[in-house]
Amino acid sequence: MRTLAIDCATAACSVAVFEGENLIAGEWELLGRGHAERLVPMISALPQRGRADRIAVALGPGSFTGIRVGLAAAKALALAWRAEPVGYATPDLLAAQARADHGAMPLGVVMTGGHGEWFVAAYNADGSCAQPVQSLRPEVAVAAIDCALIVGSAAETFVARRGHGTAQNMLPDARKVMALSDNAYTADVRPIYGRAPDAALPAGKSR
Repeated sequence: MRTLAIDCATAACSVAVFEGENLIAGEWELLGRGHAERLVPMISALPQRGRADRIAVALGPGSFTGIRVGLAAAKALALAWRAEPVGYATPDLLAAQARADHGAMPLGVVMTGGHGEWFVAAYNADGSCAQPVQSLRPEVAVAAIDCALIVGSAAETFVARRGHGTAQNMLPDARKVMALSDNAYTADVRPIYGRAPDAALPAGKSR
């Protein structure tokens, strides 16, 4: 099975195409902004324009715009190619990348969130989730995660504030998607925003 991976839920934008578990080609860029302009050209530059039987896309949490850009592209290509769309959580990929670097050990994922908060999650040595992702204020986050190894975009800030541990600043990379376990994927390709919306609907209104 050929898989196209799309990850633009954070400041990074990356794409990759795999044959089975083997990476054929991929690209990673640190954009900050501009995912909508770069994503399609990056996919088009892949062999056979990235055409695949399955499309794996990052669901977040992370950048509100980036998440939606990635999902829109994945759903459109899945429809055009009659491919299977699947999603994965951003902290799951970061944890899998860290295990590939450091081996099996408990770890925490700490990512920059919105409104001064951090997205935090913790994982057991076998890769299973110990604490599902939450959006927490920094002072609450440092008390919630006690793993020695912390990875993610806010890892160094987290460890400095907590006063102990090892930090590895890291952003997700679609070229590492095959490090995910099979049960990390979901057919429910809806965004994971990680926190409640800032705006509320007027009383009596429904979505």
